[in-house]
Amino acid sequence: MKYIAHACLAAITGLAFSAAAQAQQPFPTKPVRVVIGFPAGGPLDQHARLLTDKLQGVLGQPIIVDYKPGAGGAVGAQDVMKAPADGYTLILANTGVMVINPALYPKLPYSTLRDFTPVARTAMQPLALLVNNKVPAKNLQEFISYAKAHPGKVNFGSAGNGGISHLVPEMFKSATGLDLVHIPYKGSAPAFTDLVGGQVQFMAESIPQAAAYHKQGKVRALAVTSKERNPALPEVPTAIESGLKGFEVVGFYGFLAPAGTPKAVVDQLSAAFGQVMQMPDVRGRMVEQGADPAFLGAEAFSQFLAGEMPRWAEAVKASGTKMD
Repeated sequence: MKYIAHACLAAITGLAFSAAAQAQQPFPTKPVRVVIGFPAGGPLDQHARLLTDKLQGVLGQPIIVDYKPGAGGAVGAQDVMKAPADGYTLILANTGVMVINPALYPKLPYSTLRDFTPVARTAMQPLALLVNNKVPAKNLQEFISYAKAHPGKVNFGSAGNGGISHLVPEMFKSATGLDLVHIPYKGSAPAFTDLVGGQVQFMAESIPQAAAYHKQGKVRALAVTSKERNPALPEVPTAIESGLKGFEVVGFYGFLAPAGTPKAVVDQLSAAFGQVMQMPDVRGRMVEQGADPAFLGAEAFSQFLAGEMPRWAEAVKASGTKMD
């Protein structure tokens, strides 16, 4: 009996030691999952692939990109919100998912500042205003004239209700008084396919995809929404240059973890993203894609989001856009 008692005590002590050792193991010890709330092939997917390829080397673990499309990115956000707060599940989100949705949807199932822990902002992302090649407009003012001559007959596609590609054309409508019809899609890729195919006439799309197809002659970029021209589309004027005074809309890309993720883990992930963002080839590739490298660490990204929430809420209210 005495031997058995000693054996049991040794076993318990061993398990406790093992658990303690496991708890003290450096993060990460297994693959990290990055959720994207849109289908594969869109601009967020391109951004994810660019960064996660390098991030794997920094963290020493595989990065798995997991697509959870639906509801303007809300499906993916809910998936991450409910995941264990251990740093092994992140969301790559944009302005639409984290800032616009809360202003658009009264019954949104998540709260950005309550349900997520900001990890790193990685880019600022202007958009391009595009038309298909069947639209007889070579610049933004010609498109405005064309749309005014065909009220209710010109449509625009978006990646879904509530995203930035929906809200920006709504803001454009408010600024110009145009009557454009919204056609929402489940993601940017199918919307863009129909723009190229002529099923929709107009679209606001992130510069990486817009620049590639504009250069191939498959769509026509009329203007960019940033304050200054974009290096990926240097010949395309800004909307402000094109006569829309004060029309500046720039989104962001960033990574967030579930609320309650340990600060040490968040700081390590943030530092890893910061290291990746300093790599010249990553920065160069981002600029080629039309995104502006704009790293913010966890604390600064949190402050940035807190400032963006009211700004976009005001923009949504001014546009008159509201979703059920």
